[in-house]
Amino acid sequence: MGNLKTKDLTKIGFANNQLISLALGIASKHFKRHTNKQIIEVFTGIKNNPEQYLDDEVTGKIAAKVIGKIAEPAFKTFDLRASPAPYKIYGGKDIEAIAKKQMDLAMLLPVSVQGALMPDAHMGFGLPIGGVLATDNALIPYAVGMDIGCRMALTIIDETDAFIKRYDYQLRQALKNHTHFGMEGGLDTRQEHEVLDSPVFGQIPFLKQLRGKAVRQLGTSGSGNHFVEFGEIELAENNRLGLPGKRYAALLSHSGSRGLGAAIAKYYTQVAMNTCKLPRHAQQLAWLDLNGEAGQEYWLTMSLAGDYAKACHERIHANLLKAVGIKPVMVIENHHNFAWKDTLADGREVIVHRKGATPAHAGELGIIPGSITTPAYVVKGRGADNALFSASHGAGRAMSRQKAKDGMTVSAMKKMLANADVELIGGSVEENPLAYKDIETVMQAQKELVDIQGKFIPRIARMNKD
Repeated sequence: MGNLKTKDLTKIGFANNQLISLALGIASKHFKRHTNKQIIEVFTGIKNNPEQYLDDEVTGKIAAKVIGKIAEPAFKTFDLRASPAPYKIYGGKDIEAIAKKQMDLAMLLPVSVQGALMPDAHMGFGLPIGGVLATDNALIPYAVGMDIGCRMALTIIDETDAFIKRYDYQLRQALKNHTHFGMEGGLDTRQEHEVLDSPVFGQIPFLKQLRGKAVRQLGTSGSGNHFVEFGEIELAENNRLGLPGKRYAALLSHSGSRGLGAAIAKYYTQVAMNTCKLPRHAQQLAWLDLNGEAGQEYWLTMSLAGDYAKACHERIHANLLKAVGIKPVMVIENHHNFAWKDTLADGREVIVHRKGATPAHAGELGIIPGSITTPAYVVKGRGADNALFSASHGAGRAMSRQKAKDGMTVSAMKKMLANADVELIGGSVEENPLAYKDIETVMQAQKELVDIQGKFIPRIARMNKD
């Protein structure tokens, strides 16, 4: 197959994004030995006379999409495999049994190819948090997660670490006035970003009603473990960033795609569960065929949610830097609830789901946070294929939110923060440092997955106050 592009398809009248994605996916899988010219001839034929192609197993899907007919059956029933696909566990002695059990189940799916469990893993819905799963052309909404495209972003600032102490008051005021946390509401100033002009909002009916909320929530953060914090970072000598190895001031944020991502996750999880019938105990792992209409829609909407999460971080960082009058030197960022097309070491093309896991291909930069009082690490991936080119997404929870709430008082948490020289605006005892695993133990367990490039220490943080 040549290098078929979107514009080649728009020229022959494929105007719909979902149709184009479907056609490109089918071309890359089934027309590898054809030239661009040959593919275009076939696709032009489908466009002009779709009825003639409906019965064809491959091109019928495109033809059905052209005439607006859904060629998929109402649902299909699948059995689990007799033996699991392989997966590797990192830091297993500190991972709860239920998370391993969830991963064991995921490896029995007929579409599962390979997996990995990161050292920060704990129980989740469907796939455990910290679970990485490679599938054959299948998208599992609950293996991506509810907060699609949840991500980290770090801005290194052109100031020394002393800047944080000197401008403590201004930084606190900026966090109070220019960030917003929680399920509802937004910033006082309307936020602008090109992501709001995405044509996907208009192409998929149920997204139209979500655009207003996306406009309101742009540049804001969720609840739970989402945060925005100023701190200091010490970069190692000869780091992958190409910056001098010294201390800098920095701004770090963790949040996702807000109400938009949650609505997309909920909607397509339901579609998957209605169309892909599995044994009851595995039903949360229902998938969408990437070549099917719902699979193409989910891919488009997941990508939009990822772009929206990135846009939120861009607005958060721009607003805070402008408020304090400081300039960025460099930004490092990564998703951790997402699915990517990737190629395994043996050449197989797969969909890699990382639910609470950081992409860590060779040389790839990422951020792994600890807790409110412990370091976050800037890391460079080592491209470990046993880990599906992944690493942990943080320290991982050591206890449930309820247990953390029951076992910690507000005054005891304030004392912990004071001892660590961290100021917290908002926050709750559910996110106290003891609710998390020890970040140093987690980093030790993934030495073969990443190399540390820098160590960030939080100083002034903002979180949601429940």
